[in-house]
Formats: sequence, structure tokens, C-alpha cells
Amino acid sequence: MKIYVALLSLSFIWGIAFILIKMTVDDTGVWGMVFLRCFLGALTLLPLFLIRLRHFERPIPYKQLIILGILNAGIPWGLLAWSETVINSNTTSVINALTPIFTALIGYLFFKKKLIKKQWLGIFIGFLGIVILTEFQIHQLLGSNFIGIGTMVLATIFYGFGSQYLKKHLQKLDLVITITISLFVASIVGLTVGFLFNDLPNFSQFDVQTTLVVLILGTIGSGVAHFLLYYMIINGTPEFAATVAYIIPITAIISSYIVLNEPITANLLLGMLIIFSGIYLTSLVRKT
Repeated sequence: MKIYVALLSLSFIWGIAFILIKMTVDDTGVWGMVFLRCFLGALTLLPLFLIRLRHFERPIPYKQLIILGILNAGIPWGLLAWSETVINSNTTSVINALTPIFTALIGYLFFKKKLIKKQWLGIFIGFLGIVILTEFQIHQLLGSNFIGIGTMVLATIFYGFGSQYLKKHLQKLDLVITITISLFVASIVGLTVGFLFNDLPNFSQFDVQTTLVVLILGTIGSGVAHFLLYYMIINGTPEFAATVAYIIPITAIISSYIVLNEPITANLLLGMLIIFSGIYLTSLVRKT
């Protein structure tokens, strides 16, 4: 039961997060957003991290934690924020629903997991959903229009790698230690890339709303959310944890319509339903 409570809680938190990122990314910068939400997330968990660290006797696998921080937050959260500078937050959340499909595909390609016919069909249907979202102009993603839908698809690929990597290499490590260090690593990624491309937050332009939103994204949308995500991966499977993307678009679409007045188009709904069908097929056989 706890794992399903974690699933529903995370879907709500991250559904709202898409709206909050859209509201503040212009002020924080794309990679500044990564730095702030990851650093604040790590800072939120720091007291608990220090307590756990005092009682942790085994060597900490820093190499694996650095890789996890880059794969599961540093790069994909930058791609997500970058996407939201171009496309609506509700479209971003729907594309994010491809995460379970890529998690299964990456498990097959790189982690020696098997897929059978229904799962391959689900993967194909998931890609069909992206074709619908691009209004059958998928070739445009190969050019200048890659920023937006293309960068968000790439983010879900990184999520898939990160989930499988965590399950394989860090399953037995203390959860709080895993999250805190990986978020801190991701914050360094955001700070470094932001510095190189002059894309760091301009704090002088922060008003009360922006400051509050960034704090919520960091403490709840990163710290608490990552705890829930890693809890599901370790106590369930990467594929189960990835199904959070199944529920997120529902929260995000409703919230973005109410808060940002983003339109709910036929293509958006059709693409979401097709992607959901693909997720269902890739998950179905794992239950049998």
C-alpha cells in the first residue's frame, strides 16, 4: 500500500511542478533552474543525511552517485526546463509520460532485460503518440524545431537510464544518502552549465512569487519528490516507478488550464491517450 501512496503523491507533486517551472524559468534561466531546485532539494535533506551518515559504516560509492546525479536530474531537468521555454507545460507533461516506455526499452538494450511482443508493440504505440503531438510533422524535430518536443523526449531517455542504473548499482545504499548526494551532483551540473552559457538566476529580478515557487520546487518538487521516486524504484521496480508519468499529465493538464490558461487541444488528448496505451502494453506482461 505504501508504494501506491508514494506513486499518487509523486504524480501530484510533479504534475504541479510542470506549471511552476513554466512560471519561473524565464527568471531563473534553464540551467539556473536546475541548480536552484537540486541545491535546495539537497539542502532540505541535509539534516537527515548527516544523521544517516553517522551510522553508515560501508564506503560510499561516489562514482555511481555522480553518474546517477547526472543521468537522473542534472541533464534531464535541464532539458525539461529548456522544453518549457518553447512548448506548453501540459504538452511537456504528456511527453514525460514516455518515461516508462523508454525505461523498458533501455532495460532491454543496456541492462539485459527481456521484452516480448506486447512490450515492443507498446513501445511502437508510444512513439505514435509523439507523432500525433507533433501534428504528423515528426521530421521537424531533426532541425531547428528540436528544442521543445525533441528535448523533452531526450529527457525521458535520461530518466529511463537513471532508473535502471539506480536499481542495478545503488539498490542497497541508504535512500537518503543516495538522494542527497545525487541532487548535490545535479546542482553542480546546473551551476557549471549555467556559468558556461551565462544562464544563471538573476536574483535581483526575483519577486515574492518567484522566490516562493523556487523554494517549493526545490524542497518539495526535488527533495521530497526524489525520496518518493527512489523509494518506489528500490522497493518496487524501475518500470513501476516510471508509471508515475502515467498520472502526471492529468494533474498537469488540469492545473495548466486553470493557472496558465493553456489550451487543451484534441491533438494533446489524443497523443496522451495513445501514449498511455503504449505504457499499458509495456507494463501488462510484467504482471503475468
